[in-house]
Amino acid sequence: MYAIVEVGGKQYRVAEGERVRVERLPLNEGQPYEINHVLLVGGDGQVEVGAPWVKGARVRATVMGHGRERKVTVFKFRRSGHY
Repeated sequence: MYAIVEVGGKQYRVAEGERVRVERLPLNEGQPYEINHVLLVGGDGQVEVGAPWVKGARVRATVMGHGRERKVTVFKFRRSGHY
């Protein structure tokens, strides 16, 4: 069984037992989190699509930790300008 949920303005496909990296949440590590914005629930050949959310569907999660992504290096290059 899987679901598509909306967290932090982005959509993620989640399944039971998976770890998903999402935007920072205003919770402490180890705290439970319940996602009510479930857009789609699927599995066993059945799919239920919400309009906009599936009624009564919830996803329970736990905040495992907070971190940062790898730093992205950005540089500009001009061929003749020595920039």
